[in-house]
Amino acid sequence: MDQEFKRKNILVTGGAGFIGCALSQKLANISHRFLVVDNLVSQVHPSTKRPKELDQLAELVIADIIEESTWANLFSNFRPDIIVHLAAETATGQSLTEASKHARTNVLGLTMLLDALIVHKVIPEHIILPSSRAVYGEGAWKTLDGEISYPGQRSNTQLARAEWDFNGVPVLSSAGKTRENPTSVYGATKLAQENLLRSWTFSFGVPLSILRLQNVYGPGQSPFNPYTGIVILFSRLAMNKRTIELYEDGLITRDFVFIDDVIDAITTAINEVPKTGYRQLDIGSGVTTTLLELAKMITDLHSAPPAVICGKYRNGDIRHASCDITAALQELSWAPKWTLVKGINLLQKYLTENNLEELEI
Repeated sequence: MDQEFKRKNILVTGGAGFIGCALSQKLANISHRFLVVDNLVSQVHPSTKRPKELDQLAELVIADIIEESTWANLFSNFRPDIIVHLAAETATGQSLTEASKHARTNVLGLTMLLDALIVHKVIPEHIILPSSRAVYGEGAWKTLDGEISYPGQRSNTQLARAEWDFNGVPVLSSAGKTRENPTSVYGATKLAQENLLRSWTFSFGVPLSILRLQNVYGPGQSPFNPYTGIVILFSRLAMNKRTIELYEDGLITRDFVFIDDVIDAITTAINEVPKTGYRQLDIGSGVTTTLLELAKMITDLHSAPPAVICGKYRNGDIRHASCDITAALQELSWAPKWTLVKGINLLQKYLTENNLEELEI
């Protein structure tokens, strides 16, 4: 694999973020050129300095993907063989009140890139889109009589009555089987990205890999972002002996997948081009965990106060989000290696060694 990558120019948009930096550690030193475009937005980055987690061999271009000049300057001396499109606004809750911000980056930013590829006559060999579980919304549920239904979004009225679940049980989401029905603006923009790239790549004969990521966590995740992952938030609260508040009844479920497993999936997808020219896969740990279970794991590590169920809720939140990773296991030479306990332990070590538990929460 290393010899194959040494001949490749890799472009990673949004590549100075959590996933991009981790990807650079894996690929920057074995690719011909590894170029990152990122605007270092203040919500994620505490400063405009180069992130220390970004591999030194990665070429960083600080620029906005929606600006035509960004691509004119970049493509004047760089022609990517592989594009990993990570650039996105990712705050699910925030997207409901700042829809234009999310559409600007997630939709317009992508179309500006696609237009620039045509203008500058750059046709890549493969495009990889790390997408999101958010495209499914609440996904499919199985009723008590065995019927599959799509209940849609929980209403504010329903949540105010503390009616957390729909009738029946949730079904694991599966690309190509589960209907996409996002309940957030963020999810809608990620689905738009998928549709835009599907149309464009088919028209120009470019292989496309869409990887729908579950809840990614691990060392390198930004503690400065108020919309960062819940694993790092729970960890910092417990480290400071503060009580974790669990929304609803604490039984919200997620699939928490460790960053190393995600990077292995992306790297494998890059190397193993889809035979049909297109693939759509779910990437997770394959294990469903309640937030109550997650909180107990973390509080036990720090002898912190037990988490409390507060009954609060967020309008638009998904109740259950987990996936079936069978297709990814069959399609790629990949499988998740990290258990949640092992990953959480390493995250605590990272936070302590970098004094990140002391930051204001």
